[in-house]
Amino acid sequence: MAEIRPATAADVPAMVGLVRELAAYERAAEEVELTPEVLSSALFGAQPAVFAHVAEVDGEVAGFALWFVSFSTWLGRHGIYLEDLYVRPEHRGAGLGKALLVALARVCVERGYGRLEWSVLDWNKPAVDFYRAHGAVAQDEWTVFRVTGEPLRQLAALG
Repeated sequence: MAEIRPATAADVPAMVGLVRELAAYERAAEEVELTPEVLSSALFGAQPAVFAHVAEVDGEVAGFALWFVSFSTWLGRHGIYLEDLYVRPEHRGAGLGKALLVALARVCVERGYGRLEWSVLDWNKPAVDFYRAHGAVAQDEWTVFRVTGEPLRQLAALG
């Protein structure tokens, strides 16, 4: 029996393991710096700014959705940005991914948020097909930009 619920501190080690599995799938395992301590602080520290739901099957965390609150100046309302959604391969096809999306959509509707959005790698056809099957529309005209590492430090150091 599967249960979708907000994450607890006890779920953190499993979630870090799932993040590592996701990173390996996305061909970027070496980029993961996340530790249980960092995730625990982010989710449950004095001022949490990130949230998570887990899919639990027979007492095991089989998937998760990690998200944070965004804001649309155009809509004039908050939204949810889904940072990661991952379900272990052996649990795929059982509706856990859909149930996690439904849980986040419900948070949006209950709180009056205007959107639920995320990014997906363009080569990840199973994920793209899954999201489209649930009403998601690709924002092809937008390009994601990111500054990290040394370029981030250099930008911060500018006068």
